[in-house]
Amino acid sequence: MDIMDNYKKVKKVLWIILIANMIVALIKVSIGTIINSTSIMADGFHSLADGSSNIVGLIGIHFASKPVDEDHPYGHGKFEMLTGLFIAGMLFMIGIKIMVDALSRFFNPTPLQISLQSLLLLLFTLCINIFVSQVEYHMGKKLYSQILISDSIHTRSDVYVSAGVLFTLLCIILGLPPVIDSIASLIVAVFILHGAYEIFRDNSCILLDQAAVDTCEIRNIVMSFDLVKDAHNIRSRGSQNELFIDMHIMTEPTLSVEKSHKLMHNIEEKIQEEIKNNVEIIIHLEPYNKQK
Repeated sequence: MDIMDNYKKVKKVLWIILIANMIVALIKVSIGTIINSTSIMADGFHSLADGSSNIVGLIGIHFASKPVDEDHPYGHGKFEMLTGLFIAGMLFMIGIKIMVDALSRFFNPTPLQISLQSLLLLLFTLCINIFVSQVEYHMGKKLYSQILISDSIHTRSDVYVSAGVLFTLLCIILGLPPVIDSIASLIVAVFILHGAYEIFRDNSCILLDQAAVDTCEIRNIVMSFDLVKDAHNIRSRGSQNELFIDMHIMTEPTLSVEKSHKLMHNIEEKIQEEIKNNVEIIIHLEPYNKQK
């Protein structure tokens, strides 16, 4: 699948998810304000962060989709990962703020005004979050988009947070003290910070050129060719959207240039067939010395 076509589809998904997240955030913040609940307010700001991350994601995809130029011969794809790091930073700051506010309310708890309507609205937003998370993760895998996958992990944590808030409100209805609302806010903050860590980890690994494909898998494919006597210095980097592999292979010194070129071409085709069809491969050819 063409990379530029991928980016266009990612943009469409981000716009749809943005609208859904804004609706969810508006409902939660409104409910939290009405019933004076810090946990629901925290959950609402978490959903608002989801929407903000979609906006940042759209900006990142805009730059990442720029074509190759003289100064950027490998393209601008890493803007997608830089955007993911920015989203992680946003989540980290929001998580810290919620934690500070929750600790403040912990020593000054206030009673909540809980209604059946508010509970039903929260249940409705929970269902939206579950749907959004599943669709976004599926599309992220299908389009090899790190932004969509990272954002789906964030939205998935929002599902657990919303479920926890609903459980907290039910506990208060059953007679538990209002201070449990502050405890729930702290749990919300922990989920947000954990989501920030996951996004930071996944994107930083790509930016730091962590191995993208198992070296043994590549070697097994290469060594399946009879003309290849050895393979070493096998490296891989990038993401599923832009994957790069380079290696050294050894063949008989008497092998002609034409046959060597055909061998390398066949190796490329088999790797593309078994690993990824648009992977870019660089092969360095070396003469094989039996004595060494």
